[in-house]
Amino acid sequence: MADKVERISREVKYKGHILDVYADTVKVSNGNIAEWDFIGHKGAAAVVPVLPDGRILMVRQYRNALDRFTLEIPAGGRETIDEPMIECALRELEEETGYRSDNLNFLISVYTTVAFCNERIDVFVADSLVKTEQHLDEDESIDLVPCTVEWLCEKIYKGEIQDGKTVSSILAYKNKYL
Repeated sequence: MADKVERISREVKYKGHILDVYADTVKVSNGNIAEWDFIGHKGAAAVVPVLPDGRILMVRQYRNALDRFTLEIPAGGRETIDEPMIECALRELEEETGYRSDNLNFLISVYTTVAFCNERIDVFVADSLVKTEQHLDEDESIDLVPCTVEWLCEKIYKGEIQDGKTVSSILAYKNKYL
């Protein structure tokens, strides 16, 4: 298999608040020219918030792309491309859950959709949680749901939790910490 792929051009098709959509023209390894879609994203951070009793504080929210509610770990996008991921994680933890922590530890990085998007989510584990207040965005409505890791794993294996960052993070947390 040849290792050479050359991007010939990248054309902006749409610039949005969360992502940008491009049409890339590339020369692939066999010499053929191809058109590929590409979605550019600033990146995001997520948190596995661990309560004193060991349960994970999950967020339940409506996801328009799926037209349903999902159960996820708290997460959100960076405000700028150079915002440190840990600062994003700290902000999103407090905004979505109403808790803060001075003890965040890196868990994993996840690329959400490698075929056409560069979104990377760095995931941190937070314990020693201190109750503050939620600071939800105007378009957010989030319910907090404390869950045991065992229950979350059951839901993952039954296909009831399908969010990629949540699935990988819960399983990585269980593997590393339990």
